[in-house]
Amino acid sequence: MRAYLGLDNGGTVTKAALYDSVGREIGAAVTPTETLTPKPGYAERDMEEMWQANCRVIRTLLEKTGVRAGDIAGVGICGHGKGLYLWGKDGRPVRAGIGSTDNRAYQYPLRWRSDGTEERAFAISCQKVMSCQPVALLAWLRDNEPESFRNIRWIFECKDYVRFRMTGVSRAEITDYSGANLVDLHTGEYDRRLLELFGLEKLYGALPPLCRSTEICGTVTAEAARQCGLMEGTPVIGGMFDIDACTLATGVTDERRLCVIAGTWSINEYVRRKPVTDGSVSMNSIFCLPGYYLVEESSPTSAGNNEWFVKQLLPEVTAAERAAGRDFYGILNSWVESIPPEEFVPVFLPFIMASNVHPNAGACFVGMNLRHSRRHLLRSVYEGIVFCHKTHIDRLLLSREEPFESVRLAGGAARSRVWTGIFADTLGLPVETVNANETGTLGCAIAAAAAVGEYRDVAEAASKMVRLAPPVMPNPETAETYKRKYALYNRVVESLDGVWDEMQSLIEG
Repeated sequence: MRAYLGLDNGGTVTKAALYDSVGREIGAAVTPTETLTPKPGYAERDMEEMWQANCRVIRTLLEKTGVRAGDIAGVGICGHGKGLYLWGKDGRPVRAGIGSTDNRAYQYPLRWRSDGTEERAFAISCQKVMSCQPVALLAWLRDNEPESFRNIRWIFECKDYVRFRMTGVSRAEITDYSGANLVDLHTGEYDRRLLELFGLEKLYGALPPLCRSTEICGTVTAEAARQCGLMEGTPVIGGMFDIDACTLATGVTDERRLCVIAGTWSINEYVRRKPVTDGSVSMNSIFCLPGYYLVEESSPTSAGNNEWFVKQLLPEVTAAERAAGRDFYGILNSWVESIPPEEFVPVFLPFIMASNVHPNAGACFVGMNLRHSRRHLLRSVYEGIVFCHKTHIDRLLLSREEPFESVRLAGGAARSRVWTGIFADTLGLPVETVNANETGTLGCAIAAAAAVGEYRDVAEAASKMVRLAPPVMPNPETAETYKRKYALYNRVVESLDGVWDEMQSLIEG
């Protein structure tokens, strides 16, 4: 039996899954990963623990499924984009890895926007600067941790570091690095001018050689095989940014459909033959499908807010339901369904980790009264996350001449029928989900199957390995309600714009 292994290094968990050649899941395993928050606005990962989490989840998967390591024909790895994982000249991690929700460098994009640096960079990279991108974090390290800065040998993104530990080969896969303000999107190559603009020209030699998603970048080393249980010599492909993996796993391989990923990040994207260069969208990058670019609007403002709500405000409910062996998320969905859409619930701004409206904006419930229960607040969270997605989607629509035919939804929200319905009613489009437990790992497996010759290319692999559930259609009666609620959401966002900097000054003391 030929099996394909997908690894997904997310913001809160590390996942592994095995698939056969037609996309059926053989088995999956997951392990939590700890996010370190040494200061407000910081989000870090212990890099050695991160590698060991990958080893642990692979071993668990092999034990669980009984699949022999020799039956695995290829390994694909994805992970969160942005952030920074540095390997030192001393052969060790330079420091803790920095995750995609880190906001320590928020002042750098503001400065580069005001002095024209961002505009000059956009002409080359076709993307605006984010505080969690490597360029902003590297500039912060240069100014705040000069010893770490001097020790940098390789600049890695999340999954590229994991692949390096698995193969011993340092490579930079293009979907990640083309979204990091390091690559000329017109040529697909690194550009020294970008590093010079950000004052990072000394690091040009620390950028690993570029590779493609389906390129076999190395094989599992003897040491890695000993640690993770894979067979030495197993091919490992370049892999991809997790949003590319999810897009691929939803079967979006042309321009007709919008892909929405409701995970830790609010990811809203579509593919096209040319990048959008008029400034109407924040991010263009090179897609894992040759000849296409990924046009993206995103922020860390999605279902991670729901996880916070559950952990902080429903701990005893979580414990009781799980102790009873009941589907906890099914209970949450029933709570939300118990509140009709037309009933007023507080406006929730899903900015627990970061914001898409102001660099210092925080989360809040606006409009609570005595009759509101946790059920009302939970519906507020579901709705607020969808409205934040729609803010990004409205920007994407500015770059389109034709409307989208449908939405392909992935991430935690895709497992909830009621949440999927809120997306459909708010966006006014059919919403399709994939019959897959984990789209990130499935996308990696699709790419691995193409890389080792199971299929001609990635598009054919996706057509054979992706299975869709019936679409959820928008309800015209509730669509008008959500139109009014979304307008109120935007009014709340606008009215609070003037308070965030003052609040940040209190946080910083």
